[in-house]
Amino acid sequence: MISVVILAAGESRRMGKPKMLLPWGQTSVLRKVLSTFRCAGVEDLLVVTGGARTQVEALAEGIARTVFNPNYARGEMLSSVQCGLRNLLPDCQASLIALGDQPLVKTSSVKEVIKAYAHNHTSLVTPSYQRKRGHPWLVTARHWPEIMEMRAPLTLRDFLTNHQDEIFYVNVEDPGILLDLDTPGDYAKYIKASG
Repeated sequence: MISVVILAAGESRRMGKPKMLLPWGQTSVLRKVLSTFRCAGVEDLLVVTGGARTQVEALAEGIARTVFNPNYARGEMLSSVQCGLRNLLPDCQASLIALGDQPLVKTSSVKEVIKAYAHNHTSLVTPSYQRKRGHPWLVTARHWPEIMEMRAPLTLRDFLTNHQDEIFYVNVEDPGILLDLDTPGDYAKYIKASG
């Protein structure tokens, strides 16, 4: 069983408003991300919340489970991933790690990552666009204890670098795996590109 941990706990300081709630076509940024994983066949979606908790939980209701990261304001992305892994279902064997502010990721890219895991039985799968790795990446239960023991200033980038030789890279024609919404400029540019 594969779950996805969707990181949506940030405070959106650079955006100036909660980016998960921003309009995206007929929906919102977070709901577009949730829809992508649903369409890719992922049944268990877990959204890690923090900033704008009430509104983010309302967006996820009926689509995904949610868990609140009490360390969201000072724990960086690592603490949200740890919070998500801690709350996965008992029969989960692997988890996708996704960003809640990446609405341009294609459903096909998610499917390719899952397919690579199913066919190669590798413990780490990362999508790659023009030789740059992006999200969502997949990590099996074998690595979860190591991630749970990590402490700042270590980051998930350090984890992936340490396991470079174990990563199965999936080349995708999808720049969306690299594009997250950090600033109003990003939002304006990417929503224009999406339409």
